[in-house]
Amino acid sequence: MNHTKHMNCADEALLRAERLAGYAEDAAHSHNDRHRAEPLAAVGALWADIARTHAALADALPEETETTDA
Repeated sequence: MNHTKHMNCADEALLRAERLAGYAEDAAHSHNDRHRAEPLAAVGALWADIARTHAALADALPEETETTDA
């Protein structure tokens, strides 16, 4: 994988983490779904870790530059 692909994966993982955090918050405020809050938050935290890992890998790789033949 290259820098761009890792950054794209980081963005996708971050979106999943944000979505799951919202679900967890909604569940925490719900009388009927409160039991789902902790597992949803845990999965969201896992996706946040995945996002951080991809971002760190991207930072370790050089950014691609376009070359043009003249």
